[in-house]
Amino acid sequence: MEMATAKKKAPTRAKKKSTAKTKKKPTARKTGSKKPAKKKPAKGNVFRALIDDALNELDQWVDTARLKTKQLAAEEKLIEKKAELAIRAELDRAKHLADQAEKWTRARVKSDAKKIDALEKKLAKQLQKAERKLRTQARKAEKSAIKQGKALKKKFESGTKKASRKTPAKKAPTKKKTTAKKKTTAKKKPTAKKRPAAKRKSPAAKRKKKAA
Repeated sequence: MEMATAKKKAPTRAKKKSTAKTKKKPTARKTGSKKPAKKKPAKGNVFRALIDDALNELDQWVDTARLKTKQLAAEEKLIEKKAELAIRAELDRAKHLADQAEKWTRARVKSDAKKIDALEKKLAKQLQKAERKLRTQARKAEKSAIKQGKALKKKFESGTKKASRKTPAKKAPTKKKTTAKKKTTAKKKPTAKKRPAAKRKSPAAKRKKKAA
């Protein structure tokens, strides 16, 4: 049993050694890589390295410059686009405002025209009503005047008729009065004539006396 275990353990040791060797190999490479660094390089290699470094730096600088130029160009484009959009927005706003103003003015003109038409219609109706009232009043006044004229004519005619009827009845007593007056005068005449007759004789007698 011990021999079997020894045989079994042997390959494990061999494996460990192989793994150790494999692990040591990269260390050997590292030392190998460091060894040429310890050696003094040639002058041509140094200049080439410097040139390569300078070229790399230039390439980096060029790349950065290109990036910066691209960034600046992009920023400029953005700024220009923003400005264009702002200008377009202002123009669109102005156009929109102008359109709205035109629409508003048109709507206002229409509304004002409607209001004016409504006022004209109202005024026309009021004038028509006033004219109708005046006409009716004039007709009423004419009718009343005609009625008054007819009434006055009737009164005048009735008065004239009454006067014509009353005049013959009044004339009869006037005749009676005249006859009565005549009778009174007739009665009074003889008495009145006797007195002046005596008086009248006296001047005649005087004249006769004078003539004699």
